[in-house]
Amino acid sequence: MTSTKHTNRLASASSPYLLQHAHNPVDWYPWGEEALQKAKTDNKPIIVSIGYSACHWCHVMERESFENEDIAAIMNEHFVCIKVDREERPDVDQVYMEAVHAMGLQGGWPLNVFLLPDQRPFYGGTYFPPKGWAQLCIQVSKAFQKQYNELAKSADGFMNTLSRSEVEKYGLVGQGNAFKKEAVHEMYLKFAENFDLQKGGNKRAPKFPMPVVYEFLLKEAHINNNQQALEHVERTLDHMALGGIYDQVGGGFTRYSTDMDWFVPHFEKMLYDNGQLVSLYTHAFQATGKELYRETVFQTVDWLEREMTSEEGGFYSALDADSEGEEGKFYLWTVQEFYELLGPDAELMLDYYNITSGNWEPGKNIPFRSGTDEQFAQDHDLEVDELQDIVRATQVKLLDARSRRVRPGLDDKILSGWNGLMLSGLCDAYATFGEDKFLNLALNNAEFIKKHMMDNEKHLFRNFKNGKASIPAYLEDYAAIIDGYTRLYQVTFKEDWLFLANDLMKIALKEFYDENEGLFFYTSSTSEELIARKKEIFDNVIPSSNSMMATNLKTLGHLLSHHEYVQAAEDMTDRMNRVLMLAPQDLANWASLYALHTYPTAEVVMITEAKDDLHSLHRDYLPNKVVAGKLPGSSSKLDLLEGRDVIDAQSTFFLCFNQACQLPVHTVDEVFGQVKN
Repeated sequence: MTSTKHTNRLASASSPYLLQHAHNPVDWYPWGEEALQKAKTDNKPIIVSIGYSACHWCHVMERESFENEDIAAIMNEHFVCIKVDREERPDVDQVYMEAVHAMGLQGGWPLNVFLLPDQRPFYGGTYFPPKGWAQLCIQVSKAFQKQYNELAKSADGFMNTLSRSEVEKYGLVGQGNAFKKEAVHEMYLKFAENFDLQKGGNKRAPKFPMPVVYEFLLKEAHINNNQQALEHVERTLDHMALGGIYDQVGGGFTRYSTDMDWFVPHFEKMLYDNGQLVSLYTHAFQATGKELYRETVFQTVDWLEREMTSEEGGFYSALDADSEGEEGKFYLWTVQEFYELLGPDAELMLDYYNITSGNWEPGKNIPFRSGTDEQFAQDHDLEVDELQDIVRATQVKLLDARSRRVRPGLDDKILSGWNGLMLSGLCDAYATFGEDKFLNLALNNAEFIKKHMMDNEKHLFRNFKNGKASIPAYLEDYAAIIDGYTRLYQVTFKEDWLFLANDLMKIALKEFYDENEGLFFYTSSTSEELIARKKEIFDNVIPSSNSMMATNLKTLGHLLSHHEYVQAAEDMTDRMNRVLMLAPQDLANWASLYALHTYPTAEVVMITEAKDDLHSLHRDYLPNKVVAGKLPGSSSKLDLLEGRDVIDAQSTFFLCFNQACQLPVHTVDEVFGQVKN
C-alpha cells in the first residue's frame, strides 16, 4: 500500500542493501552515532533489522511490511529504526545473532531485534508476516512503556551470555597433547555419520556446498589413505558440478540446493562460495585428475571475469536470486527456446541438459546433467571432442540469449575478505593449471586491494563502493587477505606480496590478538565499541577468522622462518582440541589445520627459470607444503633462500622438513620422491 515516494537516511549509504530501503516509508537510519544517540535522547527502543542484498526473505519482508505506510507509521512513532547490511557490518550481526540464540530462538535473515535505548537486546526473531510484525511492534512499545523493568531484567540476562568469553564458554584450554593422525580419523568418523551415500553432501536438505568440509576430507584421505573419504568428496563434487546448484550455462555455483539432489538451487550467487569452490575443485583435481573438476574451475573463473569483476580489478559480492520479481527467472529455459536458439543441435542438448515440458515447474527448466561427458557421448555414439564442441557452441548461444534478459540485481560493493577468498582460489587454480588469465586476475585483484582498500599504515578496509572505502576491516578480512597474498607469493615468488602479508599479520597481532586467551578478537582494539567484543571460532560456510589466522601463522612461519608463528598456530589449534574432538562438523577448518600438524611441513625451495616446474609441483595433492623460489642468480631477503642457487646450471630443488634438508635434486619427480619417503 505504498502511495508516496519517500527518502530516508539510507539514501547516501554505500551498501546496495541499504539503498534498496532508501525509499521505504520507514524512517531508517544506518547503524551509527546519530541513530544510537537519538534513541537515548528520545528514550525510544531500537529496532535493528539486519539482512543482505541477495536475501530472498529480506526482500519479502520489505515488500510486505517496510513498504506498508501503516506499518511504517507504527515503527516510526514508537522506535528508532536501524537498517544493517550484515556483509558490511558482520560485527553488529554477530552480536545480535548471538543474542537471538541466547533467547532460545532460531537465527537467520532477515534478523529483527528489539533493543533498549542503550543497545541491549530484549527480544528478536527473523521473518515476520506483516500482520504479526505490526502487532509485535505495538506490543513491544506498550511493554517498553509499562513493563520497562521486566524488559531490562531480560536484557541483563542476555548480556550475561553475550559478555562471557568464548574461552570460558567452551572451555578452550590447551591440552598439551601431541597431534595424532588417529585423531584426524576419529574426526572423520563424526563427519561420516551424516554422509548421503547416494548424492553426496549430508543426508538432509537444504544442501550447502560447505567447502571447508571437503577440504578436510581430502586431507583425511591423503593422510590416512582413506579411500572412503575421497569417494565421498568425489560423490559430492560430481553431483554438485552436474546439478542445478551449478549454473550449467554460465558457470558459478549458487548458494545452496533446496532439495537432496543438488537440483533446485536458491539462485543467488555469492563470491565467498565460489572463491572457496575454485580452490576445492582445484585440489580435488590434484587428488583425482578428473576432467570435470578442471572444466568447473575454468567455467567458474569465466563467470567471475564476465559478471563479477570491476574495471579496477575488485570482485563484486553477489548476484541476487530474483529478477523481474521472480526467483531464478534469469536462469530458466523452455523447450521452445532451445529449438529456436540451437537449431539442429536442439534435440541433443535438450537431452544433455534434461530440458522437458518442465523439470521444475510447468514450462520451467533448470539445466542439469545426468552424467559426465564421457558417459553422455558413449550413450549417443559421439566422440567426446565432438560432444564438447557442440556443448561449447550451445553455451555461447544460450549465454548470448540470456544476456538480453533482465539481469538479477548485482551487489556491487567490494568486500576485502571475500576478495581474499577468491584471490586464494585464483592462485590455487593458476598453480595447478598454469592458465595465465587466472594469474592476471589474481594480480589485478591484489593490486586493487593494496591501492584502494588499504591505508598508508597498511590497515585494511572492509568495503569499497563508488570510489571509496569507509569501514575498518574485521579479522575475517585480514585473515583472507593474508592468505591470498601468501599464496600469490608462492606462485610468483615476488617477495613484496609475502612481506605485505606479514605487515598485515603484525597489525592483526597488535590490534586483534588477545594475549590472555591466545586467540583473536573479531574487531580491532581501535574499532567502534559494541555491547560485546567477540571471538569467532566456529567454521561455517566461510571458515572462522581464528582458524584462518592460525593457518596463516603456520604458513608464514615456515616461509619466513618465524618459529614463534608456527608455535602460535599449534597453541591455537591445541586450545580447540577438546571441542574439535566433540564437534568437528562445526570446526572443519580447524580439523584441516589439526591434520596438517600431524606430520612435518614440506618446505620446497625451487631455483628455476621454467614456469612449468611450478605447475608440475602442484600436479599432485600435497596439502602440507610451502613453496619459496627465485630465478637463478637473483637475490632474496628470505632465510629459506639464503645461499641457494642452481647447481650444474640446471633447475634445482631443495626440500626441508623440521629444519633438516634433503639432498638437492633437479626434477619435480625427484622432489615428490623425497616428500613420499
